[in-house]
Amino acid sequence: MWYNTKAAELLGIQYPILQGPFGGGLSSVELTATVSNMGGLGGYGAYTMSPDDIYEIDKQIKAVTNKPYNINLWVSDTDAPDGKITDAQYEQAKQLFQPYFEEAGIPLPEKPAPFKSRFENQLQVIMDIRPKVFSFMFGTLSDDVMEQLHKRGIQTVGAATTLDEALAVEASGVDMVIASGFEAGGHRPSFLAPAEQSTVGTFVLLQLIKERVRIPIVAAGGIADGRGIAAALTLGADAVQVGTAFFATDESGALPAHRQMLFSDAAKHTTLTRAFTGRLGRGITSRIAKDLVGKEHSFLPFPLQTAFMSPLRKAALEQQKWDMVLFWGGQIAPILKHTKAARLMESLIEETSKIMKA
Repeated sequence: MWYNTKAAELLGIQYPILQGPFGGGLSSVELTATVSNMGGLGGYGAYTMSPDDIYEIDKQIKAVTNKPYNINLWVSDTDAPDGKITDAQYEQAKQLFQPYFEEAGIPLPEKPAPFKSRFENQLQVIMDIRPKVFSFMFGTLSDDVMEQLHKRGIQTVGAATTLDEALAVEASGVDMVIASGFEAGGHRPSFLAPAEQSTVGTFVLLQLIKERVRIPIVAAGGIADGRGIAAALTLGADAVQVGTAFFATDESGALPAHRQMLFSDAAKHTTLTRAFTGRLGRGITSRIAKDLVGKEHSFLPFPLQTAFMSPLRKAALEQQKWDMVLFWGGQIAPILKHTKAARLMESLIEETSKIMKA
């Protein structure tokens, strides 16, 4: 059977289909539980959450599923030295983005407050709640941390955007690695080199990694139906991670306007940009992203750029100025069909079974 893979065995799931864990409040308990209850691996992105919030969300997930699920964190959650920016950096950003704030009729925000990493405190929560699966991005974990996670029976999954990153992830002792192709929506989880150097497609990256690593590989990016799953498995993946297709369902934490955009003609055009958060990420092409190509030196580092842009995002959404908003989405969005997570999951299983003749 196509679904009897090493990854499925390690994760304790029936089908090697992982739901992408969306950060920034975009995950939901309902979506996570739906995917897990149907035999896949639901995922919850928690990198912006406080330890107390993660404890609470975990309780909510456990209340609606007794199946394995994944909690995702970011190893590196800031690009600002000491979490701060200089007055000069702030003035540069103000000058660059002032026309957009004026267009929205709102004042420029104050200089973002220093950001303090939350990762260590979040990591302690993972140790305490012991999810079946813990995935992480933007780096690797120390030998000591990996040992503690494995002692608690937690399956670990790291993310890579290049072969070198995959080798580093494997060397750190993880149970499996995600091969994140540049087609994927959301942030590029690069950590060994600038994300702009990680623009490798999923199926090329998958084959490169397959040649060199021995742990199971999860293919991610540009997979939204049974054809994509079958192709990934044929090329050596042990599982797939589906992001944009699940993100577009009613059960996700995305705004209705965001989900509608993913089913619109606008979804045919996506762009990798740092303009909205300070880190490179793929979303539906916006006017701001196009205007500011080549001006990245004036953006604030992540996540201070996110804080700086937050009032503009809020105003643009209220005023329905969609071309001033970053709507996350992958290149595969134009083929999306399903608005219900359960139907999407059924379709993924049915289509893959038909193609793989099992």
